[in-house]
Amino acid sequence: MEHYDTKEYLAKVDAWWRAADYLSVGQMYLKANPLLREELKPEHLKVNPIGHWGTISGQNFIYAHLNRVINKYDLNMFYIEGPGHGGQVMVSNSYLDGSYSEIYPEITQDESGMQKLFKQFSFPGGIGSHAAPETPGSIHEGGELGYSLSHGTGAILDNPEVIAATVIGDGEAETGPLAASWFANSFINPVNDGAVLPILHLNGAKIANPTLLARKSDDDLEKYFQGMGWDPVFIEGDDPNILHPMMAEKLDGIIEKIKLIQNNARKQPAEKAHMPNWPLLVVRTPKGWGGPEVWEGKQIEGSYRSHQVPIPVNQKEFEHADALVEWLESYKPDELFDESGKLKDEIAEIRPTGDARMAKNPITNGGINVQALNLPDWKDYTLSNEHPGSKLAQDMSEFGKFARDIVQANPNNFRIFGPDETNSNRLNSVFEVTQRQWLEGVDDVTDEDIGAVGRVFDSQLSEHQMQGMLEGYTLTGRYGFFASYEAFLRVADSMITQHFKWIRKASLYDWRRPYQSLNLISSSTVFQQDHNGYTHQDPGIITLVAEKKTEFTRVYLPADTNILLATMDKVFRSQHLINLVVSSKHPRPQFYSTDEAEEIVNKGLKVIDWASTVKPNEEPDVVIVAAGSEPNLEALASVQLLMEQFKDLKIRFVNVVDLLKLRSPNIDPRGFSDEEFDEIFTKDKPIFFAYHGFEGLIRDIFFSRSNHQVYIHGYREEGDITTPFDMRVMNELDRYHLAKHIATVVVGEDATEFSQKMTEKINYHHDYIREYGIDMPEVLEWKWTGLE
Repeated sequence: MEHYDTKEYLAKVDAWWRAADYLSVGQMYLKANPLLREELKPEHLKVNPIGHWGTISGQNFIYAHLNRVINKYDLNMFYIEGPGHGGQVMVSNSYLDGSYSEIYPEITQDESGMQKLFKQFSFPGGIGSHAAPETPGSIHEGGELGYSLSHGTGAILDNPEVIAATVIGDGEAETGPLAASWFANSFINPVNDGAVLPILHLNGAKIANPTLLARKSDDDLEKYFQGMGWDPVFIEGDDPNILHPMMAEKLDGIIEKIKLIQNNARKQPAEKAHMPNWPLLVVRTPKGWGGPEVWEGKQIEGSYRSHQVPIPVNQKEFEHADALVEWLESYKPDELFDESGKLKDEIAEIRPTGDARMAKNPITNGGINVQALNLPDWKDYTLSNEHPGSKLAQDMSEFGKFARDIVQANPNNFRIFGPDETNSNRLNSVFEVTQRQWLEGVDDVTDEDIGAVGRVFDSQLSEHQMQGMLEGYTLTGRYGFFASYEAFLRVADSMITQHFKWIRKASLYDWRRPYQSLNLISSSTVFQQDHNGYTHQDPGIITLVAEKKTEFTRVYLPADTNILLATMDKVFRSQHLINLVVSSKHPRPQFYSTDEAEEIVNKGLKVIDWASTVKPNEEPDVVIVAAGSEPNLEALASVQLLMEQFKDLKIRFVNVVDLLKLRSPNIDPRGFSDEEFDEIFTKDKPIFFAYHGFEGLIRDIFFSRSNHQVYIHGYREEGDITTPFDMRVMNELDRYHLAKHIATVVVGEDATEFSQKMTEKINYHHDYIREYGIDMPEVLEWKWTGLE
């Protein structure tokens, strides 16, 4: 392997780096004349150059040296570009190694192909300026900064031969999610998992400010990272003649340390592994390295002014075109590209080959050796009832048994993530077969279900970190779910948005394989709160997910255990979706049979005959709809109250689980046709919708339908530290408000006495909970007695 360390080889690494920089500058400015083989003219330039230069050259330098160690050590490595704004890095390097042209044959390895490469960048009808889904080798766009290290960690779990070379920009390093992700080393098992190599690229500046870590000394950074359990290695400078051999030496040492850690750890069972001091590389190079040094008397290179397009040269501002030509020619393109415009053979020969190229690594396109999930039969876990509501159970506890057996049946490709809430969300059963993976020290007296090998990741109280790991895990071909308190899923809701954008854009490219779905379970919900108070009360995650393109999103509101089990079976079998499941973790009456649950989940909803007083083809006086656990309970209780008073009232009761299927097929292709919708909800009868979330989403759904007589009882942003039933009362989702409202609208004047009775019940409830601190017995002990 000695020849990888010679001056001749490093000279080729330097040439590769210069070629990548040349391509990166050209992509910003040029749309023709890519190799400057004729005099530059205005029409060769873009009208509005767009892109980011500041991070580019340093990353191209890193990428070139990563290629070198891939060759030297025969590595399975891929690249995560944390400073995702510098999209040219991954485009330029994948073009140089040939993978870009393999995926996009029209972008040929010659002058004509280079011209197309340049023109398409940040250009209408072309590609974005980030490391986006259209970029080979990317699983991480970086449009929103902070998740590169979490994604890299998720990707290498259960991939023991993979190294995620994760470049972290110093602006990104200032974000809360990235700062939290330095704890990732606490969860990586060196036996069963691969390695993350964080590469902190400190170039000194953000858009308009210096960066914090860049202003700290190496001594301070060394103390910080050593305190976090990392082994930091530093390189710094701007002279390529010094930096190339230094980078080669330092990077060789890092790779050899990773291999040493893994080799030593793998001499014993994974259960005996301890957290090693994984290496971390800190690279200090100037921002805008190699670009214009000064412009109009102001420093460009090494300052924030190089962040985006550093000099004002474009089709309409051609006065200083010579400065752009001078910049491009500083890379000596005639030494890099042959007469046809192809990278010269003597430089191209140092590129990795086949799938060893980071842009072609299968992990970046759906995963390595993807295995189907082995799912037990969900019906083996369902509950039987003598009659609806006769049995109490905790939906999440029962689902936990299903999850336990999924873990056991899939020891290498299924994991559970969440921020310290697995027990709180009643998934305790999974700890019968696994532990929390944790490589820090273990206290045998106080710690429970913690060890070096585990399929549960919930030992860090960070929604960002845990969801980021799940995203990295599912984007690389594996399965799992993220369970969190409902209100605090919103901590990471911008991550959900970014993930949606990724899978939506990726679906446009035939070469992209489908990803496993991102599965989110929202528990500890707004209408179950009994001690945490207003801060823990917000079902807005439903609306967030529903706002996204319907081809990629699902919102499920299972009413009980059996529907939850059928829902999760469907969720785990899906691909390329964001699935949000809103579930109950508290004891609730169980209403629906296994057969009913299967039908409800398959169809998205069901008319419930045993809760309706009309025959299937009979016209009702009112349609009562429930979506969610507590809405279902309260809606059924309201039906019983109404029937005790108004025995001739014709009620149709509908349970909805797949909320977005209610949308028109003009909006959601899965939606019910107008004919199907009207058959269930009628064209002109009042509809009362008991709903778990913010009411506006239901109004939006019904806006495009013919029947607008819909009265929604959902979350109205009323909350406090109070009882669970009082949360429903405060938002008028309780049985008494529902029954009163239905009677007032449907029965009219004859409902006056009944309405007064309901008001009295509400007032009695108000006084009772303030006297005794719990809900009144007739609520806690309520049973469905039927309609006979």
